Amino acid sequence: MKKIPLSIQIILAIILGLSGGLYFTGMPAIIGQVADSFLALLQLTAIPYISLSIIIGVCQLNAKEAKWALQPALLSLLLIAAIILLFIFSAPLAFPNWQNAEFYSANTINTPEPVSLLSIFIIKNPFEALANANIPGVVFFSFILGIGLIPLNNKQSLIGTLEQLLEGITYINKIVMTWSPVGIFCIAYRAVSNLEAQTIDGLIVYLITSFLLVMMLCWIVLPVVISMLTPFSYQQIIKATRSSMMAAFATGSFLLVIPNLVEKSKSLFHQLHGKNTSLDKVPGIVIPICFSIPVGGKLLAMLFPVFAAWFSGAKVGISDYFNLIVQGIPQLFSSTTVAMPKLLESFNVSSAMFEMFLISENLLNGKLVAMLSVMSAFCLVLMISSAVIRKIRLNFSRLLRAGILLPSLSISVFLLLRLSLASIDHQYQGYDNFIDRDLVFKNVPHRILKAPEANTDVDLSQSVLTRINERGFLRVGYFRDDLPYAFHNKDGKLVGFDISIMHHIASDLGVELEFVLIFRDQAKPLLDSGYLDITTGIPVIPDNMENYSLSIPYSEQTVAFIVKDERRSEFTSWQNILSRDDLIIGVPETFFYKDAIDKHFTQGKAWEISTPRLFFKEKYQHIDGMLFGAPSASGWNLLYPEYTVVVPTPRIAPLSLAFALNSVDHQFELYIRNWILMKQKNKTIDKLFNYWIAGNAPIEFLAMPQSTQ
Repeated sequence: MKKIPLSIQIILAIILGLSGGLYFTGMPAIIGQVADSFLALLQLTAIPYISLSIIIGVCQLNAKEAKWALQPALLSLLLIAAIILLFIFSAPLAFPNWQNAEFYSANTINTPEPVSLLSIFIIKNPFEALANANIPGVVFFSFILGIGLIPLNNKQSLIGTLEQLLEGITYINKIVMTWSPVGIFCIAYRAVSNLEAQTIDGLIVYLITSFLLVMMLCWIVLPVVISMLTPFSYQQIIKATRSSMMAAFATGSFLLVIPNLVEKSKSLFHQLHGKNTSLDKVPGIVIPICFSIPVGGKLLAMLFPVFAAWFSGAKVGISDYFNLIVQGIPQLFSSTTVAMPKLLESFNVSSAMFEMFLISENLLNGKLVAMLSVMSAFCLVLMISSAVIRKIRLNFSRLLRAGILLPSLSISVFLLLRLSLASIDHQYQGYDNFIDRDLVFKNVPHRILKAPEANTDVDLSQSVLTRINERGFLRVGYFRDDLPYAFHNKDGKLVGFDISIMHHIASDLGVELEFVLIFRDQAKPLLDSGYLDITTGIPVIPDNMENYSLSIPYSEQTVAFIVKDERRSEFTSWQNILSRDDLIIGVPETFFYKDAIDKHFTQGKAWEISTPRLFFKEKYQHIDGMLFGAPSASGWNLLYPEYTVVVPTPRIAPLSLAFALNSVDHQFELYIRNWILMKQKNKTIDKLFNYWIAGNAPIEFLAMPQSTQ
């Protein structure tokens, strides 16, 4: 009976594993243990194989061979990268015309640490790089060591020893690969059983687009182009790579299939050209290096910032693609997870995009990256090898036909996908998700006043804490249009980050709450008179510090702009904003720091507006952008998704938020100070922030009975 090919066994293992994970609840512990063991066995051989193959391949070169191979290697690399980028940047044709906005997230305003290419490749301790799987460092060290061995006269015995070690590692890898269907079945089973139900339409769009893109590149575009340029046929290329592609897709790792891919390359060369020492060196050098350089699968990460910009409603132009290539490719020398925040920052995209990237990577795209890396590395080896033996074929008429037919095919597929995705009944959920929020944490009995009552005489000789205990409630002033800190949800309940904090303070004081809606200019006299005990948060700026006694900061806001989607690019740089003399900037009154405005907005105009809501009215459309805190701007963006939030670069220091207090009662100020410190230390304020500002689920809190207003 004919043995089933390994690639078919792997496909069956994936199907059975996915089916098992979907239809059987729970995961036996043995499944996870086998999956982890299989991955560990593959990694056991992969990194030593990379190091040894590079050292052996490079040290056997002479100076003439190295110089001879350099030019075709660079040209081949540029060709394959250009083909992949061309198709990646045509993929957004599949994105339908949807509207969206996201909750605030700190991920997109964090300024990533600058990536130093020298620090990635040049390492102090090669053994540390091997232990920590620092592949760029391992590749660079192995390459340098190989070069150092080139001029040695008596190196054959050393090379023989290294080759024997390499053969032993290759043999171990072959044994491990024979068990790959079992390991891959367990990996697929575990992946599906750990998934939670996701209904994110945008994620579906991105995954489907990425899947079709990679399938076209791996099974049609790259093998067709390389078969036209080299002596290797399309069938030979697919036959040699299919098992490695399936294994890489299943495990989500290009690293783990490198030994198998190198051997497949050598086997294919031997079929066409017999034993050739020069050709045998190429796969062992080129394929491991492909793991570290931004080519092949790593370039797929370039699609996500474009997707994220689309999903955030941004307009992406040709200049954006150019900037992405210039700024993005150097970032990809590190891992895509490290590089992605910087790539997203170049587009100033909406809030939760980095989190969506992590989900997509773990769900499917990590597997697609590994699969594309296999095909692109293999094609690169074929191109370089064919150039070394002068077998490159240039049939311009065939290449011209392919240059027309292949892009036309991809455009047709993406446009067809766009039509299919447009039929999805996509409903914008940001507004509902925001306005549906309720007090699921502590919720003490409370009432709400639409305006301050006639101020009765207050005994100012009493401390604020004494007055609170005697009257039985904490009286809090809150400001209108203070999203997402204080607002009314769809049921008319007063909710928000600051409101929830006040419920916690009142609960700890053992009293009830009275909320009073006030204007900004009412806060100081109402606090000084003793009518109000505290107000919701305001920015800690000199203008507010002069008028109020403020608590210690309990949160902070990164300075941002909220602008129309199509004007995003005008507000990405402070240098551009401050140099313009035609911009009118709206600034909510509590954020209006007069000295700073006068100092920096010397060219344009800054308008103080009483409420952010005015900015969105037709009467105020002459205002080009509103300067605001990023969390507040994100809250308004959820209500008005045709706008977007932009954090200009370089990011300036955030503004702190504090509660306004009575200016003469230091006992109450001390109480609030210690209360904030305590709640920051036990993460209560962080959990409230994550629920109200970041839009996360209320983890680790129990729902409390709702009180009547």
